[in-house]
Amino acid sequence: MAPAPHPSQREQFSWPFFETKHRDFAMQLEQWAAKNLGEVCEKDVDQACIHLVSQLGKAGWLRYTIAGAAYGAASDVIDTRMLCVARETLARHSGLADFAFAMQGLGSGAISLFGTAKQKERYLPAVADGTAVSAFALSEPDAGSDVAALQCSAEFQGQECVLNGEKTWISNGGIANFYLLFARTGEAAGSRGISAFIVDSDAPGFEVAEKISVLAPHPLARIALKNCRIPATQLLGERGSGFKIAMSTLDVFRTSVAAAALGFARRALHAALERASSRKMFGQTLADFQLTQAKLAEMATSIDAAALLTYRAAWLRDQGESVTVEAAMAKMTATEMAQRVIDSAIQMFGGSGVVTGEVVERLYREIRPLRIYEGATEVQQLIIGRGILKAFTAGQNG
Repeated sequence: MAPAPHPSQREQFSWPFFETKHRDFAMQLEQWAAKNLGEVCEKDVDQACIHLVSQLGKAGWLRYTIAGAAYGAASDVIDTRMLCVARETLARHSGLADFAFAMQGLGSGAISLFGTAKQKERYLPAVADGTAVSAFALSEPDAGSDVAALQCSAEFQGQECVLNGEKTWISNGGIANFYLLFARTGEAAGSRGISAFIVDSDAPGFEVAEKISVLAPHPLARIALKNCRIPATQLLGERGSGFKIAMSTLDVFRTSVAAAALGFARRALHAALERASSRKMFGQTLADFQLTQAKLAEMATSIDAAALLTYRAAWLRDQGESVTVEAAMAKMTATEMAQRVIDSAIQMFGGSGVVTGEVVERLYREIRPLRIYEGATEVQQLIIGRGILKAFTAGQNG
């Protein structure tokens, strides 16, 4: 069980980024997580993840991952700050619970944003109550950061669409009931020739080709589409708008990745404080050494700095602002920060810090993928660089 929130985390809810509803939500979720989330057995992560989705759905937390009160959502728009508060809280308690929550949102987010009324009616209520698991299928063997390079194809044939190709690194692969999948329909070259589809896991020609084991265990798979036939009505949005749909969805949820990193970092800082205060060395505690105090100060300060960037981006998006640059700054800063904080915590634990099952060892495995998925750190740097250059040029010409 994760420790109670550190005072610095509780104090952040006094920041002007938050409203009373966010503070109440944070307190209620913290109480629920402390009672219901323990350590997850990593031997059967598929079943553990399905169970967590069900738990989160029954408790009402997944209502915040979708939009539209008519479909079971908490509100008619996705509240980015709620997503971030949820992920920070869940990540402190359980990395897999955070993953389960996040993927319900990412896998259905485009339906909330671009789906027809029928598509929303069919999928969103089941996402909200945890009876359906969703997935986001964008990456391919040769198309990760370079989305425009994807080769999976979709051909419309009358009332059907035929999909061929592969998707890989698909979170919830093998356990999802439906996949938000992107394929090339050829309306134009590059990113302008991509469309989005909702593909049910029982569609003819759809198969899980390979389960993938990774550093921090969670459901992950390679998907094969072999003349996979789906109704043409499973097209999401307009033909050729898939890239826009994918980027719009990632813009909503990218800031929440930063929040998850905050949760991991805060758990590591708490573990480091406990270790430093109790570990006896040379007639005093580890905390008595100035080197230790300096490192703890660096860890705490970097966490708060990342938190400010994270909730600035979340607040701006909830005000209706474009946050492509701000979300990239938050994601880059928070994930890189959390890696350093967790590494520092392990250093304070010494040899026991790398023992399998130790809290800081688990956190070390859980943080590493966050620096890659939903846009690697290097991609965030490109987004930020291009964004500030564009703003500068516009200012010069204005």
